[in-house]
Amino acid sequence: MKTPFLCAAFALCLAGCTATSDPSMRPFDAGPGIQPIPGSITYGGQPRTKLTKSPIGSSFSHEFDNAFGYRVIERYVIQPDRSLLLVSRRIVRVPFSRDD
Repeated sequence: MKTPFLCAAFALCLAGCTATSDPSMRPFDAGPGIQPIPGSITYGGQPRTKLTKSPIGSSFSHEFDNAFGYRVIERYVIQPDRSLLLVSRRIVRVPFSRDD
């Protein structure tokens, strides 16, 4: 009787450790529906300037530091209406450097 209960409790604890609702803390996120975070190009809506010379379907990366000091690398694709689609995000823990 104790074994199934312990297994269920362990599974819940493990699921709680790996799942997060905060998109700025997931180490990798890809696919449709990625939400922009502070620092993203599309955070707060699409930028006012449109990329008029870039080919439709081309992609580019954007890098910035999040609020926790981690390096964030996002990948965007230019849509037919010249808006940007966030297709992936990777969060990298950058080792400390001494710049004395």
